[in-house]
Amino acid sequence: MPKNSKVTQREHSSEHVTESVADLLAHEEPVDYKRSVLNVTGETWDKQKDGDEELDAENRPAWNSKLQYILAQIGYSVGLGNVWRFPYLCQKNGGGAYLVPYLVLLIIIGLPLFFLELAVGQRIRRGSIGVWNYICPRLGGIGYASCLVCFFVGLYYNVIIGWSIFYFFKSFQYPLPWSECPLVKNGSVAVVETECERSSATTYFWYRETLDISNSISESGGLNWKMTLCLLVAWSLVGLAMIKGIQSSGKVMYFSSLFPYVVLVCFLVRGLLLRGAVDGIMHMFTPKLDKMLDPQVWREAATQVFFALGLGFGGVIAFSSYNKQDNNCHFDATLVSFINFFTSVLATLVVFAVLGFKANIMNEKCVVENAEKILGYLNTNVLSHDLIPPHVNFSHLTAKDYNEMYRVIMTVKEGHFKELGLDACLLEDELNKSVQGTGLAFIAFTEAMTHFPASPFWSVMFFLMLINLGLGSMIGTMSGITTPIIDTFKVRKEVFTVGCCIFAFVVGLIFVQRSGNYFVTMFDDYSATLPLTVVVILENIAVAWIYGTKKFMQELTEMLGFRPYQFYYYTWKYVSPICMAVLMTASIIQLGVSPPGYSAWIREEAAEKFLFYPTWAMAILISLIILASLPLPLVFILRQFHLVSDGSNALSVTYKKGRMMKDISNLEDNDETRFILSKVPSETPSPMPTHRSYLGPGSSSPMEMSSAPNGRYGSGYLLASTPESEL
Repeated sequence: MPKNSKVTQREHSSEHVTESVADLLAHEEPVDYKRSVLNVTGETWDKQKDGDEELDAENRPAWNSKLQYILAQIGYSVGLGNVWRFPYLCQKNGGGAYLVPYLVLLIIIGLPLFFLELAVGQRIRRGSIGVWNYICPRLGGIGYASCLVCFFVGLYYNVIIGWSIFYFFKSFQYPLPWSECPLVKNGSVAVVETECERSSATTYFWYRETLDISNSISESGGLNWKMTLCLLVAWSLVGLAMIKGIQSSGKVMYFSSLFPYVVLVCFLVRGLLLRGAVDGIMHMFTPKLDKMLDPQVWREAATQVFFALGLGFGGVIAFSSYNKQDNNCHFDATLVSFINFFTSVLATLVVFAVLGFKANIMNEKCVVENAEKILGYLNTNVLSHDLIPPHVNFSHLTAKDYNEMYRVIMTVKEGHFKELGLDACLLEDELNKSVQGTGLAFIAFTEAMTHFPASPFWSVMFFLMLINLGLGSMIGTMSGITTPIIDTFKVRKEVFTVGCCIFAFVVGLIFVQRSGNYFVTMFDDYSATLPLTVVVILENIAVAWIYGTKKFMQELTEMLGFRPYQFYYYTWKYVSPICMAVLMTASIIQLGVSPPGYSAWIREEAAEKFLFYPTWAMAILISLIILASLPLPLVFILRQFHLVSDGSNALSVTYKKGRMMKDISNLEDNDETRFILSKVPSETPSPMPTHRSYLGPGSSSPMEMSSAPNGRYGSGYLLASTPESEL
C-alpha cells in the first residue's frame, strides 16, 4: 500500500478522522468493485465478461490524429445546407442583417449544445444510446430516436448524392447537355421540345432528363433506372467509407472535408472575375435592418443553426466518443462552430457572385428580346419614332438606354401600355428571384456555369464538391446509427454496416421512382425537424436538470483540466432550454399554419404548381413524425414501470480512465456509508477496522452479509475484508 495514502497516514496518526467516504475514495487507488469482495450490487463477478468489457473499453477505436477528428466533425457539420440553404435564407431575411441573429443564436444555442454533445460523447465513450442510458435511463429513448431520425435523413440525403453523381458524369462533355434545348422531329422538320421552350434548358434537363418527374405524388410512374443506378453507387460509396468504422471513414475525411474548400475558393476567385459578380455580392450584403425585428427571421436562423451543426443526430456524440479522455473538446466545439459559420458565408459569397453574373446575363437577354419588340412596334407604326431618345443605338443597346426608353413609352402610352407586353428588365428583379435547395444547385447554378469559359471543368468541380459535402455528412449520419447500435448490441461492425446500407438502398427505392422527388421533399420537411427539436431539448434537460449542471461542470473540469466558463452553466441550465422550447412551439405553429403540400412540376404547363398532399401521403407524413418520436415515451414508460431493466443495478464505485464515477458525489452525508456498506446507517459497522485479513479477490469474509436479492434493485450488499489499498 502506498505510504502517502490517506489510510496509512490515518493509521499512524492520533488525530480525529473527519474525512468522508467519498473523500477517501477520491484519493485512493482505483477499485474494481466487481473483482473486489466489496460488492455494492450483489452481482457475482463474471471474470470472462468483465475482461471482455475492459478489453472493449481499452480497444475502442481512436482517431489517428487530432486533425483527422476535426476534419471529420467539419465534414459532418458542413454539408449541402451551407451551400444551398444558408445563402437563400440570407437573401430572404435581410441580407447582411440576417448574419446578426444567426451569429447571436449560434453563440447562445449552437455552441453550448454542440459543446455538450462533444463532452458527453468523449466522457462516456459510447454512442448516443449508451450515453443517454447512462445519464438518465428513463430518457434512454433519446438515443433510439436519434438513430431513427438519422435513418430517415440518410434515406433521402443519399438520393441527393445520387443526383450529384448523375450530373457529375454528364459534365464530361462539351457543350454541357443542359446548355441547349433538345430538338425533336415533327415530320421532316426539327423543332424545339415544347416543355423546354416554355421553361428553360436547365429546368428541362433537371425535371425531364434527370428525374423524368410525374405530375403529382400520386402518379408513381415506376422506377427511374438512371437514378436507381446512381443511388446504388451512392450507397456503395457510403458503405465502403464506413465498413471499417473510423479507420476507413477517417481517411476518407481528409479528402471529402478539404476538397470542398478548394472548390469554393476556386469558384470565388473565378466568380469575382465575372461581369456582374459585384452586383450580386452587393445585393447580398445590403442589410435590410427592419427584417431583424421579424420573429420569423429569428425562427429560421435558429433552425439553420440547429441543423447546420448536426445537433441531436448522434453523429457528433459518435465521433467524439473515439477521442482521448483529456482532449480539449471545448476548443473543438468553438473551432468547428465558427468554421461552419465562415464556410456558410464563403459559400454565400460564391453563390451570389455567380448569381450576380447570371442575373446580368438574363437581364441582357431580356433587354434584347424587348428591344426587338419595340423595333417591331416602330416598323408597324404602333409606336412613334419620336418616343425613342436620339442617343439610343439599337445595335448596341445598354440596360440603361432600354430603361430610359421603357419609362418614356410607359408615360406616353399609359392607357395601352399593358397591351405592348414590355418587361422592365431590372437587374434588381433578377437578383430578387430566390432559389434554394435543388433549384439552386441543379437549375440556377448549372445555368450560370453554361456561360463560363471551360464550363465542363467547372461543372465537374462543382458536382464533385457536392458529392464530397454530401458524403461527409452521410458518414456522420451513418455513424449516428452504427456506433450506438454496435456499442449497445455488440454486433459485428462490417456485417451491420453492409446490412444497413443494403436495407437503406432497398427502402430508398421510393425516392427514385418518377414521383420520388416529392417524397424527398416530404422527408426533408417533416421527418426530422420536430423530432430532433424534442430530442435536443431532452438532451439539454437530461444533463442540466437531471444529471446536474454543477456535477457535469465538475466532470468537465476533471476531464479538461480547467473549468469551463460560467457562460455554459447558465446557457445549459436556462437559456438553451427556453430558446429550444420557443423554437419547438414556433415549429408546431408553423406546421399548423402552413398547409402540408409540395411543388409539383406540371409537364403540360411546363411550370411548378403547389399541390396539397393526398390523404395517404398525409398518413405517411404523420407516421414519420410519430415513429421518430415514439422511442421517447416508450422507453420512459418501460423503465418507469420496471418492465425492462434501466441499467441502474450497474452502479459502480470504480473510477477508471474512460469511465465516469456514478453518483457518489451527490450522496447525502448520512448515505455515504450506506452506499458502501449497508442499507441502514445504524447497521453499519466501523468503516475502518484496525486489522484486516486478506482473503483474495474470490474469497468472502466471515462478516459477509446475505446476498439474497433485496431492495429496489434486487441486490444484496456485501461487506468483506479487503486489502486497505482497495478502499
